[in-house]
Amino acid sequence: MNTFAGKVVLVTGGSSGIGRATAIKFGELGARVVVAARREKEGEETVDMVKKAGGEAVFIQTDVRIAAQVENMVQQTVKKYGHLDIAFNNAGVGGIMARLVRTSEELFDEVVDTNFKGVWLSMKYEIPVMQKQGGGVIINNASIAGVATAERLSVYSGSKHAVVGISNAAATEYGKDNIRVVTICPGWIKTRMTEELRAQKDADAMIQSSVPLKRMGGPEEVAEMVIWLASDAASFVTGGAFIVSGGMGV
Repeated sequence: MNTFAGKVVLVTGGSSGIGRATAIKFGELGARVVVAARREKEGEETVDMVKKAGGEAVFIQTDVRIAAQVENMVQQTVKKYGHLDIAFNNAGVGGIMARLVRTSEELFDEVVDTNFKGVWLSMKYEIPVMQKQGGGVIINNASIAGVATAERLSVYSGSKHAVVGISNAAATEYGKDNIRVVTICPGWIKTRMTEELRAQKDADAMIQSSVPLKRMGGPEEVAEMVIWLASDAASFVTGGAFIVSGGMGV
């Protein structure tokens, strides 16, 4: 079933985890996928996986913290495929656990520049393309920490709350241009970002106590939410934060 046949999809942070799983799923469903990430080797591996799944894909090395690189990412996407229908702004970094007053300025800048500025820059260059072509869909990846709070994750949580806020603002501003903007908020997912947590001896007990479904989620399960939000089945959905957490934080 080629649900996205002819569609062009841009996935940032596509070198692993949720981004990789989502890129592969879009490819399976007929989309032409642009994989953007800082890590070239892993990004090219995602491209190969998309192709093996029956899709078409290219890689564009991009650091979403740098405006010129984000602008180039979008320009190269349009140059290659002629348009941009769906953007999954997924690139992000985890938060090193530290109380607010013990967080260094360097850590603050890294987290906020990647998680929030990166989403802002991506939309800044994606939206004009979608306006010219008559519409599009933007899905931004926040976190359950973007709608809830956690001790010793103040900066990370703040950056993800900001993603939810700017996404809702964009949905309001650009609905008239037939551009839908929504946010997803994953909980504990088995990705590179949670490797350290999963290696701890008490990880299973923590998950059992904090997640009503008593397990971590898989990247593919988050990808399914992205796919639905990007599809025509969600044509009247814009704004809001969609939680994919196994019940955690609700």
